[in-house]
Amino acid sequence: MARNTRTFTDIDLNFTAHPVTGDVAHKYDEAAIKQSVKNLILTQNYERPFHSEIGSQVRSILFEPAGPMTAAILQRSIEDVINTFEPRVILLAVDVIDNSDNNAYTVKIYFKIVNTETPISVSLLLKRTR
Repeated sequence: MARNTRTFTDIDLNFTAHPVTGDVAHKYDEAAIKQSVKNLILTQNYERPFHSEIGSQVRSILFEPAGPMTAAILQRSIEDVINTFEPRVILLAVDVIDNSDNNAYTVKIYFKIVNTETPISVSLLLKRTR
């Protein structure tokens, strides 16, 4: 079995200070990739300067009438954005649970980091903001 010697790193988007250096803290490996997956899902197209192709239609889908068809479209959109823009993961499953009473969807994403065997899950509550 080969060891994963690759380290993935990203800045902490909460902008917390590192206790020793005072610089912005970093996230590593699993935490960095979880943060990246969440950011991809919540980013709309044309939101990132010079990279208008990065993003998904998830926010606009949330304003469609709630139901099984909307949940299926939401699931497909999430799968597409992760498979297209996150090469560090192998997507295993995306579960979208309709929570019509609260005008929200609960999304559970299951994936593996490339060259690892441990499955990782990310849970999100997607809710309209207006």
